[in-house]
Amino acid sequence: MTHAVCVAGVGMIPFAKPGASEPYHRMGAAAGRLALEDAGIAYGAIQQAYVGYVYGDSTSGQKAVYGLGVTGIPVVNVNNNCSTGSTALFLARQAIQSGAADCVLALGFEQMKPGALGTVFDDRPSPFEDFDREVDALVGMPDLPIALRYFGGAGLAHMQKYGTPLSTFAKVRAKASRHAARNPLALLRKQLSEDEVMNAPMLWPGVLTRLMACPPTCGAAAAVLVSERYAREHGLRTDVRIAAQAMTTDKADSLESHDMMRVVGYGMSQDAAQQVYAQAGIGPEDVDVVELHDCFAQNELISYEALGLCAEGGAAAFVDGGDNTYGGRVVTNPSGGLLSKGHPLGATGLAQCYELTHQLRGSAEQRQVDGARIALQHNLGLGGACVVTLYETHRAD
Repeated sequence: MTHAVCVAGVGMIPFAKPGASEPYHRMGAAAGRLALEDAGIAYGAIQQAYVGYVYGDSTSGQKAVYGLGVTGIPVVNVNNNCSTGSTALFLARQAIQSGAADCVLALGFEQMKPGALGTVFDDRPSPFEDFDREVDALVGMPDLPIALRYFGGAGLAHMQKYGTPLSTFAKVRAKASRHAARNPLALLRKQLSEDEVMNAPMLWPGVLTRLMACPPTCGAAAAVLVSERYAREHGLRTDVRIAAQAMTTDKADSLESHDMMRVVGYGMSQDAAQQVYAQAGIGPEDVDVVELHDCFAQNELISYEALGLCAEGGAAAFVDGGDNTYGGRVVTNPSGGLLSKGHPLGATGLAQCYELTHQLRGSAEQRQVDGARIALQHNLGLGGACVVTLYETHRAD
């Protein structure tokens, strides 16, 4: 027997530049407190907590949730690279759907340093060493930061395969800025034109400008998940539900295909999306709003195709036709996405949940997608893991 899973409450604090935020445990507690207030429950009702972060010592999750209460519940610390927040959400959903718990907190936070991501533990084998060898063979560019090599290389592969111009990625970034201008919680709210994105300093000539990459960010977000039975017994919200969810890791073709798009998770994303559509009995054409993993403008464009929002090779036309924004086929990243909202690794998946929950409630204010009833979340981590979550609403108009 499985139990329907409802999103009873969500919370998120404004994202900030490194050095401008509070410490991780205070950010985490603040986001958790907002989610509890949104749900209308006290921390004492929480039966389990799954807490995600990438950069931190063991049991940092306890340090954060102890700011909400010290109640003896299981607290599980989660680290799954950039998909950490949605992995915490995945585990919380499993606990409720299986009947192991009825009221669970999923929390994610990150306190980051300025600059490009790098290795922390350099005295042992890297989990990326097999992927790094493939990147060395396919793209070279050893002087670039590793994330740029991965996602710039994937964008270059799309350009070479389908003739996608660099200007298309600039349009994706400009779209993100227009959406973020409506989001008071986003880090970067200045609207950018396509020309401004194109004329920004080139990080990889002809492949990627500085404005096509998301910034390192600090922040936190949280969600309270409950079983539908528990929600009805306690008078909690049941209007937003997790209708389907899948988590995938790499298959052999991530490396054996010698395709940079698959190295960065195209196959994982495609597999997870197909599983979710099959579970829910719908197709991508039924989705109204999407929060997807746009760590680079290149990855947003690639993800359109992996998630089935457009045909393979059709992303440039999808962007040129305005089908990725308001008035088009499906609104992607109404929050501004990672590119403008920011990307505190452990918080990102739960910040996506926050945005989509408000979209389906009809409470997203200036960002509201008219009539949104089905929402898709895509959160990706190299090394690798991908979580795709489908939400549906039962609210009355």
